[in-house]
Amino acid sequence: MNKEKHILTMLVENEPGVTARVSGLFASRGYNIETICGAPTADPDISRITVTTKSRSEQLEQILKNLRRLINVVKVRDMTGAEAVKREMALICVKALPENRPEIIRIVETFRGRLVDTGKTHYIIEVTGGQEKIDALLTLLEPMGIKKVARSGILALYRESD
Repeated sequence: MNKEKHILTMLVENEPGVTARVSGLFASRGYNIETICGAPTADPDISRITVTTKSRSEQLEQILKNLRRLINVVKVRDMTGAEAVKREMALICVKALPENRPEIIRIVETFRGRLVDTGKTHYIIEVTGGQEKIDALLTLLEPMGIKKVARSGILALYRESD
């Protein structure tokens, strides 16, 4: 049985050590966290932690049960389905030789990214979107010479019913 990527989001009490307990649960059970992102919500007492992991369906059920048992976890949801809005942000530092600058700008504009820093030998690009979009941009920028990449990890929210 193959492992599938799952996006889990949880509302947790905004207290010290909660993220460590969540990540510790994954580590102690031998589950890998591909990405983890956490920040306070509109309610300063509650934070949202979003975790991306690969697991088989029976492992996922165990992960969800164990997360729900953690004392500071208020709510856990699997956001893997299409009914969720999923986005990621990346900062990409790319070599910007004079002969490549117009092409880099064209590529960035095509992906609706923006230059957030320019130097004599580099550009830093900001882009948001689905994971596939960011991967595609990286593929196109690779021949120019990618120096550094920082990615936020996936964030997800369920769509509101109207």
